[in-house]
Amino acid sequence: MASPKNDVTNLCLAQTDKDYLKQLVKTSITSYFEGQHALDENAVPKPENPLLAQELGAFVTLTKNGELRGCIGNVVGQGALYLTIARMARAAAFEDPRFPQVSQTEFSELSIEISIMGPLTICPDTALIEIGKHGLIMQCGARSGLLLPQVAKDWCWDRQTFLEQTCIKAGLQPHMWKHPDTKIYWFEAYVF
Repeated sequence: MASPKNDVTNLCLAQTDKDYLKQLVKTSITSYFEGQHALDENAVPKPENPLLAQELGAFVTLTKNGELRGCIGNVVGQGALYLTIARMARAAAFEDPRFPQVSQTEFSELSIEISIMGPLTICPDTALIEIGKHGLIMQCGARSGLLLPQVAKDWCWDRQTFLEQTCIKAGLQPHMWKHPDTKIYWFEAYVF
């Protein structure tokens, strides 16, 4: 069985689209520093490319000196992609419970990565998971955890380690990916 049908595998964004989205992340965060604590979605500049108005999920990841500084996203789309990215930028900077809020002085030191999410489906066979291509969600009972496709690649994990680490992210024991009550979802993402 092949990889899940994915709306993002054929997504082709020009550099101008990527630049627009990265600038959108910066503008969304800096407007917070300027006192606009509620994001005015009507003031967000609309993209020229209609692909950016599709209803797709997205994650915004902020790093500082190669270390995670904030990462928040929606797995599935909730409105136009560009607005989701603007909201997730603020959430990554100011709402990630693992980190203190990003300060205005450190903001210029942060790197931005955007992941546009493809559809989420049940993984039919863990042997089909490809490192760097698939992201995972592990769910058992009320616990769930997500790791983006690039995480396993960045950490040089093999498939089993990726499955175990996704369990740990969900607050489960590493071996729980083998448990019959555990659901394993997979997805792909367009990352830049």
